[in-house]
Amino acid sequence: MKQRIITALVAGIIFLGIVVYGAMPFTILVYLLASVALYELLRMKNIQITSSLGFIGLLFLWLLMIKDDILYASPIVTFTKIELALIVVLVLLSITVLSKNRFTFDDVGFIILSVVYIGVGFYYFIETRERGLDYVIYALFVIWSTDTGAYFVGRSLGKRKLWPKISPNKTIEGSIGGIVFALLTAVIFQLVHPLHSSMMIVILITILASITGQIGDLVESAFKRHYVVKDSGTILPGHGGILDRFDSLLFVLPVLHFVHFI
Repeated sequence: MKQRIITALVAGIIFLGIVVYGAMPFTILVYLLASVALYELLRMKNIQITSSLGFIGLLFLWLLMIKDDILYASPIVTFTKIELALIVVLVLLSITVLSKNRFTFDDVGFIILSVVYIGVGFYYFIETRERGLDYVIYALFVIWSTDTGAYFVGRSLGKRKLWPKISPNKTIEGSIGGIVFALLTAVIFQLVHPLHSSMMIVILITILASITGQIGDLVESAFKRHYVVKDSGTILPGHGGILDRFDSLLFVLPVLHFVHFI
């Protein structure tokens, strides 16, 4: 517990400091977090980030997180992210042949889905910070309050299992408690620093974000359960890996953009 608290304080101070500062240091941090997250996910399937497939996946991740949809333009050639994705698919499939099936079709599918899952989530982290620090703080507060509420309500009142085959410790009561805690936090946030002209919109969006965050958490739990790993990594002593800490954020931020709240 002591190690967990120390890690949370040190990492939290550094992380929040860079988030508040923004600009290039924040972008570099997000690229670093995304790269480590991809490394953790590929390692679950025993794919090395230094392998040909892993390196191409990492390069694809970095390019996917670039803000512009057009990566290169000239009078002769225009290169978009969609075209990049298609090229990556063709290259990865070609490697399955060149490696004589040492890398399989399943490996290729896993890498592409991993890159899109991680890349889109962290891309919207950068995009959200550019829209305003208040949106980032709101999203983090909703996620943290959901986790806190789910933990304490689940421990004190939890009886009915939410999804025992994926995450045996989570309960329905805890899930509801997480939503309630997120709502209380969002209402206070809206009163102190309004994000929207309508409190009702904030309440509805917060319910959606809290549920989405819990789904993101369950998705990562499903990965770990399927690949029989306890934590995604060990980079944060007492807290696991980057995916363990950012699984909810990878779902929440894209959804907040999709519904045009941000």
